[in-house]
Amino acid sequence: MNANPATPATSSEQTESSTTEADTNLAAVSEVEAGIRDFVRNDIAYLRRPAAGAPPAAETKLEASTEATVNNVNSLIQRVAGTSLAEIENLVTELESLRDLLHAEGQRVQREISGYAQLSQAAMKSTRMIAENVAQWKRTAENLRND
Repeated sequence: MNANPATPATSSEQTESSTTEADTNLAAVSEVEAGIRDFVRNDIAYLRRPAAGAPPAAETKLEASTEATVNNVNSLIQRVAGTSLAEIENLVTELESLRDLLHAEGQRVQREISGYAQLSQAAMKSTRMIAENVAQWKRTAENLRND
């Protein structure tokens, strides 16, 4: 990243960093998926090998139970992944709506602060005018007494 740790990262460096992280995450996911595929293939290949002296009916039952197991595992993975993805999508939607709400509230607060600042300035001007008028009346009253 930066040679100087006190210097903040620029936008392009942050983009490159996030792209690199995304590539790394994608590579890790692909690696895990490949590992699962290899495991299932090896497991099926091992279970499909004919056992020495096993009758043909036993092989058919073994293949059927193996396929049922694989189907169950695939179904389980799809349900877990589907649930996780749905939860992530719901969270993203919630976060986006919260971001919009915070943005709207931020704008509202800015408008309120601006209104209060204008009101405060008007009050200060009015107070100055009153103070000047009172001072002028005092001078006039003193001049009348002295005359």
